[in-house]
Amino acid sequence: MTALPVTVKWLLLACLSLALGAALEYAGLPAALLLGPMIAAILMGTNGARLALPKMPYMAAQALIGCLIAQSLDKAILQRFMQEWPIFLGSVLSVILLSSLIGYIMARRQVLPGTTAVWGTSAGAASAMVVMADAYGADARLVAFMQYLRVVCVASTAAIMAAFVFQVPGGHPPAFVLFPPVDWPDLALTILAVAIFAMIGNRLRINAGTMIGPMVGMALLNGTGLLTIELPEWLLALAYTMVGWRIGLAFTGRLLRHAAKALPRVFLSIVILIGFGGILAALLTHFLGIDPLTAYLATSPGGLDSVAIIAASTKVDMSFVMALQTVRFLLILALGPSISRFIANRIKT
Repeated sequence: MTALPVTVKWLLLACLSLALGAALEYAGLPAALLLGPMIAAILMGTNGARLALPKMPYMAAQALIGCLIAQSLDKAILQRFMQEWPIFLGSVLSVILLSSLIGYIMARRQVLPGTTAVWGTSAGAASAMVVMADAYGADARLVAFMQYLRVVCVASTAAIMAAFVFQVPGGHPPAFVLFPPVDWPDLALTILAVAIFAMIGNRLRINAGTMIGPMVGMALLNGTGLLTIELPEWLLALAYTMVGWRIGLAFTGRLLRHAAKALPRVFLSIVILIGFGGILAALLTHFLGIDPLTAYLATSPGGLDSVAIIAASTKVDMSFVMALQTVRFLLILALGPSISRFIANRIKT
């Protein structure tokens, strides 16, 4: 794989992504257009492909995913949060507390060198945690490994659960149309507005600004009726592919070998977080009567864009899922680095 020309590697990755995505879509697996490219990229990356997705395509994909989220961020989201804020805050803060405790334990037991585990176990804001870890002297490669492994596990588990555990008996998934009729003026306005809000978010130098900018800006425009969001499936498929490649290509063979000794305990920490999310979902279903799949996707620990893709392809209460996931994402961005620094300081003292 290493000796192949770069152009051939990208072509091979594209073909493999298309084949796996089509196979998973044919099998009826939610988020197939994300998982297919992600699996293909992992296979390529761990076999010496040495490819890295350029910054601009990933930023564009983030912006489109932000726009996808914005379609469900209407007044119902705010109303839902105001009505049920104790549930949202309780669920999110409990996940943050558990992930922080796991990171503290792993760091104290020297499962990974230094404070790497503290940054790696944060249940969200993966890119921010990698940057903070590097600035604080931790091994950013291992933090990236832990964070992206969590995203892969959460996205894959959520997709599998949606497809095989919560599937309604006898139900049929909606027909998949890659090239539906398009309102071209609305599409042009959507792309223009998304690009502007992405640039604003990037200029503000906030974490994930290229996603948060379009998410907030397009939600305002869509909610006030000033703009109708038009996102054809083929455009979203390109965005899903970029997200999948970004995650998958981070898994190089060297990185996997470097983390081999810690892998069982890292994986166990991820399983604990996923399991805890499942417990929260069961509690929401039992005590509040929330649909099981809605509750599971809402409490899934990480991967806002991945969960948005899965939720968009299943019959769930999208406003509840995205409200809880958005609160978790924003709180991780606000509190995660401070909590990690606090724990890291306590470990060093």
